[in-house]
Amino acid sequence: MPEFDLAVIGAGAAGLSVTAAASQLGLRVVLIERGRMGGDCLNTGCVPSKALLAAAHAAMAARRAGRLGVRLGEPVIDWDAVRAHVHGAIAALAPMDSAERFRGLGATVLAGEARFTGPDTLYVEGRRIVARRIVIAAGGRAAVPPIPGLDRVPFLTNATLFDLPAPPAHLLILGGGAIGLEMAQAHAGLGCRVSLVEAGRIAGREDPELAEGLRTVLTAQGIDLIEGGAVAEVQPGPALVLADGRRIAGSHLLVAAGRVPNLEGLGLEAGGVRASPSGIATDRGLRSLTNRQVFAAGDIADPEGIGPRAFTHVGLYHAGIIIRRMLFRLPARIDYAALPRVIYTDPELAQVGETEAEARRTRRGVGVLAWPFAENDRAVTEAETEGLVKLVTAGGRVVGAGILAPHAGEMIGQWTLAIAQRSRLSALAGLIAPYPTRSEAGKRAASSQFAAQLFAPRTRRLVRLLKLLP
Repeated sequence: MPEFDLAVIGAGAAGLSVTAAASQLGLRVVLIERGRMGGDCLNTGCVPSKALLAAAHAAMAARRAGRLGVRLGEPVIDWDAVRAHVHGAIAALAPMDSAERFRGLGATVLAGEARFTGPDTLYVEGRRIVARRIVIAAGGRAAVPPIPGLDRVPFLTNATLFDLPAPPAHLLILGGGAIGLEMAQAHAGLGCRVSLVEAGRIAGREDPELAEGLRTVLTAQGIDLIEGGAVAEVQPGPALVLADGRRIAGSHLLVAAGRVPNLEGLGLEAGGVRASPSGIATDRGLRSLTNRQVFAAGDIADPEGIGPRAFTHVGLYHAGIIIRRMLFRLPARIDYAALPRVIYTDPELAQVGETEAEARRTRRGVGVLAWPFAENDRAVTEAETEGLVKLVTAGGRVVGAGILAPHAGEMIGQWTLAIAQRSRLSALAGLIAPYPTRSEAGKRAASSQFAAQLFAPRTRRLVRLLKLLP
C-alpha cells in the first residue's frame, strides 16, 4: 500500500496550494522541498523585488514632488535600511509558507531533494516514499545564456541580487523583460547608474505602443536602454561587448534573460515522466502524458507544448486545476485566454488576452479602442498623465487589453474578467465608474466604440423627430 496519497515536490506557490488543499481534505500528503519554503516567489522573486521597487518608487516620488508644489531635497538612500525593508517583507510573509504551518495542516514536510526511482516511488535523503499521486512543482531558475566569457565573469541573478551589501555603482542588466526592467528602475530610483541591454526590444511580449510609452519614461529617468544589442562577449570588469563592437562596462552584471525549469536531479526517466527543455510534458489538465500518476504545476509544466508561464499566479491557477481534477475527478483544463501579466515599473504595464498584432493574425474584424490618461481627470489632478488604456475588440467583445499607468496591475482585473466571461462591449461601456478614477479611462475607451453611432446624422434626425412628441 502507498505510504501517502499524495507527494508534492516543491514548496513554492503551486506546491503549497496543492498541499494545503489536499491536507485539509484529509489526504495523507508529503511535501518535499530542497531549498527554502516559499520557493522563488517569497525568497528571491516577487516579494523582494516588489519591496525593493517600493523603496525606489518612494525616492522617485520625493524627487517628483515639485510638480505638485512640494519641494523636497534629494532623498538620502540608506542601503542597509532598504535591505532591512526587503528582508523584513520576506520575514513577515514567511510564516504562511513555513513547514510548521503545513505540519499543522496535517502534511509531512521533508527537507531534501526528491528523485524518482519508479513510477510511484521517490527517494528523499535516504528515505523511500511511495505515493498514489505525485505533483511536480519544482519551479524554475534564471536562464544563463551561452555567451562567450560569461562563465568566467561573476554575475548576479534574482537569486543573489537581493544580498548585495552595498548598492552597485553601475549595474549592467542583460535582458529587457519584466525582471530586467523592474530591477533597472529599482536601482536607478535608488541612485545607481543603470545600463540595460536587450537583443530585441524591451517588453518584447507586450504591445509595442505600450512598450514605447514605458521606454520614454525609463529613458527620462536616466536608464540607458540599449535595444537590438546582441551581446557577442562578456569580459571581466564586468563589460558587455556588443556585436557592433560597442563595449559597455559596469561594476555589477545582472543576468535577467528568462527562466528555465528545474528538471535536473528529479530522475524523471526512472519515473516514466517525459520532459523537454521547456518543462514536463502534460495534457491541458496538467497530467503527465507518460505517467498518469504524475501531475506538474507552475514554472515546470509545459502543457501540450504551449510552453510554461513563469508567473506565481499561474502556479496558483495550476494548483486549482490539479485539485479539481485529481481530488474531485472534474474535467478541469487550463485556458490562458484571460491570463494577465504585469511589469511592475512606475508606470506599470499590464496586459491580458491578445495584443493587437496577435489578434490581427488570427481574427477578422479586429478593432482597437484607446483612451490616453492625458484625458483622464484623475491623472491630470495627480500630474501623472503618461500612458493609456488600449482595448482590442472582435465580434463586439474585448479579446485583449493593455494598460500603461500607475497601478495598472490593479486595473487589469476588470478586463481579465470581461475577457473570461466574454462580456459584450456595450455592457462594459455602460459600466458606472466612480469619479475621478483612472478606471474611467477604460470605460471611455469602450464607450468610444459607440460615439460615432450616437452622433451620426441618422441619430440626429431621430432625435429631431422625437422632440416633436408631447
